[in-house]
Amino acid sequence: MPRSQEKREVKSAVPDPVALKALAHPMRLRMLGLLRVDGPATATQLAKRLGLNSGATSYHLRQLARHEFIEAADDLGDQRDRWWRAAHESTRYDTTAQAGDDFEAGMAMTQAVLSGHAQQMQRAHDAHRTLPVEWRRASTASDYILALTAEQGEGLTKRIEALLQEAMAASPPLGQATPEGARPFTVILHAFPHPGFGEKDKDQ
Repeated sequence: MPRSQEKREVKSAVPDPVALKALAHPMRLRMLGLLRVDGPATATQLAKRLGLNSGATSYHLRQLARHEFIEAADDLGDQRDRWWRAAHESTRYDTTAQAGDDFEAGMAMTQAVLSGHAQQMQRAHDAHRTLPVEWRRASTASDYILALTAEQGEGLTKRIEALLQEAMAASPPLGQATPEGARPFTVILHAFPHPGFGEKDKDQ
């Protein structure tokens, strides 16, 4: 459990389907992630990090601001060089019981998130050999396949998510100086019915 004096409130965005559609863009997700983890930045700084021109970066930032994922950091910079900060630490959405366009908005968002996760995991793998031993021990690439009912699977997922939410609430917020020895630590969770189950029986 991360060291902290007390639990804190973790602010989460709960976007509607229209906002989800706006966020379901790989570059916007990447920008939002950078602002959450690294703290406030200007369009120029983000453009340089992401290999974009400043015009495209500013457009994406305006879309994120329009749907209140980010906000202007008016206490930083000036009119010539505007700074932006993330308005929340996480994004939460649930389209499982929805249909039509609302469900498709959730699917598009999940697809964009999956692409981002794959890139993060590949970068982590590429950097693994350069990590200190203690951070290698803290890292894992694991999968567990269990025979569960849908109800049991939902319960297990909620227990894991609750543990992660508790750890997040006990950690200092990102985007600012971290305690000595600490650094942003990513846990990516995917839970799903095993793809292809039962296809062998269909072929017989």
